[in-house]
Amino acid sequence: MTTTEEVTHLERLDIPRNLQSPTAPSTKTPTDFFVEGADISDGKAPDVGISEMWKTRQFQARLVNPSNRRKLSVIIVGTGLAGGAAAATLGEAGYNVLNFCYQDSPRRAHSIAAQGGINAAKNYRNDGDSTFRLFYDTVKGGDYRSRETNVYRLAEVSANIIDQCVAQGVPFAREYGGLLDTRSFGGVQVQRTFYARGQTGQQLLIGAYQQLERQVAAGTVKMHTRHEMVEVIVVDGVARGIVTRNMVNGKIESWTADAVVLATGGYGNVFFLSTNAMGCNVTATWRAHRKGAYFGNPCYTQIHPTCIPVHGDTQSKLTLMSESLRNDGRIWVPKRAEDCQKDPRQIPEEDRDYYLERIYPSFGNLVPRDIASRQAKNMCDEGRGVGPAITERAPDGTESKVSRGVYLDFADAIARLGQPAVSAKYGNLFDMYAQITGENPYETPMRIYPAVHYTMGGLWVDYDLQSSITGLYVTGEANFSDHGANRLGASALMQGLADGYFVLPNTINDYLADAPYEKLSAEHPAVVEAVESAKARVERLLSIQGTRSVDSFHKELGHIMWEYCGMYRTEEGLIKAIGLIQELKEEFWSNVRVTGVNEDFNQALERAGRVADFIELGELMCVDALHRRESCGGHFRGESQTPEGEALRHDDEFLYVAAWEFGGEGGKPVLHREPLVYKAIELKQRSYT
Repeated sequence: MTTTEEVTHLERLDIPRNLQSPTAPSTKTPTDFFVEGADISDGKAPDVGISEMWKTRQFQARLVNPSNRRKLSVIIVGTGLAGGAAAATLGEAGYNVLNFCYQDSPRRAHSIAAQGGINAAKNYRNDGDSTFRLFYDTVKGGDYRSRETNVYRLAEVSANIIDQCVAQGVPFAREYGGLLDTRSFGGVQVQRTFYARGQTGQQLLIGAYQQLERQVAAGTVKMHTRHEMVEVIVVDGVARGIVTRNMVNGKIESWTADAVVLATGGYGNVFFLSTNAMGCNVTATWRAHRKGAYFGNPCYTQIHPTCIPVHGDTQSKLTLMSESLRNDGRIWVPKRAEDCQKDPRQIPEEDRDYYLERIYPSFGNLVPRDIASRQAKNMCDEGRGVGPAITERAPDGTESKVSRGVYLDFADAIARLGQPAVSAKYGNLFDMYAQITGENPYETPMRIYPAVHYTMGGLWVDYDLQSSITGLYVTGEANFSDHGANRLGASALMQGLADGYFVLPNTINDYLADAPYEKLSAEHPAVVEAVESAKARVERLLSIQGTRSVDSFHKELGHIMWEYCGMYRTEEGLIKAIGLIQELKEEFWSNVRVTGVNEDFNQALERAGRVADFIELGELMCVDALHRRESCGGHFRGESQTPEGEALRHDDEFLYVAAWEFGGEGGKPVLHREPLVYKAIELKQRSYT
């Protein structure tokens, strides 16, 4: 029977009551939801040894002489580490760069939120690190679903990133003797993570921002803030520009160039609650997908194990506690369920289960994020979670009270190092935790639980970072290329800066060597079509005048995604989710309420456009997860696990990138497979024991 408390809960979420009601099993099979396309391959990586590949490609790529660069233009969407670094570097090279962001300043890009550090194979610790070991750790961490060639290049240029950032004045932590300090992150046994306390992303972004503003002052970069990209201009299969909506006055404008670069981040907000900033969205890459860009591995979502647990129905986002805390914090739950509501300080050592140290003795608390997240869920599912108990309803309608939290305890570190030393390393993170929870983490253990964080999927790109649309390049988290099914900690900042500073500026030259291309006027049919399409979409959203708020649709989508395409996925659940999302899409376009007008600062309209794209993306994510009948990294299928509950891959069937082509309105997505080839690394099941 439904209680008054549960009715209030659902009403507060503004979610229809039938969302979790049991339904008859579907008779559909995975192949009913997509059609097969031709296999694809990356033809840009040279056929040489992996250690010579990047040098060879750099030499083979054609160049553009300095005087010709002044005649060429490049659009870059995004001003985070990937976009800001690319805009600054291409501007410095002499290209005319048009840089766009939806924030009021490039410094508000979500890269600023990264906390723990950035990886680089400099082996300052003399602990056995190397380019090859960083390469190996990243491929293994991605559960052998990354493209080997791209990952080796990432490891190869990582050392250059640190030198570049030090030259820019990034205040990395230093040891007593003045050398740069490093610490460990999950999935590795060396200390290769450079950091600036718990504010690494902020400091790196400021470094890139300074270089970007230098080029703005020089006139090579023109910055357009508060402009949201809403469409791509494609002429005969070639990307030639974008359409934006001015978020202040609603003006819809077209912008053309010789090449377009998307550096717009990930799509974790498809789950509504995530560690992403509320403005993070998928619109730029999804608009490109609808114009022909393949979407690679959309179901690969990273669940971060070190997040402050959900504390109420009115939350709009979640807060991350840096993975760096796992260097000194120990993760545990009580051995007995009856101890879970006790004060943790009153639970003796012998009654605590340091489960990561027990199950994975070689890596302990520093196992990769996907493994740490699943084990935290397992402990809570066993009834040994800590913190307030919440009512959960399973897909079959049964209800249970479950505490969703585990302890992250610094008592040993404080006893060993002293509180001042712990505060010097993690003080800002401890302060943030105390402000949010009202608890003092120096005195009582933090409570953490997994939450949606990073997305390994994104637009498919080749070795040059060019998408399946000629002239459209994709960098950073917006592409799929480097992390496979799970990203190791401190690798996001590494990829963003590697793509922006070192990879894209070397590869885009090869394409621009054939430029300048024909100038497009505002009257060109492709430009007119893109602008009119954007205007029509805005008018349609404003004209519906339904009864449900945009946020209610977003919350319902997030609930569906977390329940059926979150940490644990099954064929039955994914098929149900696809049906629910299709129903939600139909209702959205007939019953959403968007207030205000276009010619104004209208956040409801902004969110409506983004949620419409999230709904379509959510369906594709579920189709991708459904077709991949294996477990790998963050993609965990209940039907594919070892007797110990670990992810079980099926390399004989699924050793490929799933690159999805848009199937048209009402059509089915088209699956293109890019076979993954491993020559430098032996393919085997992951083990961190």
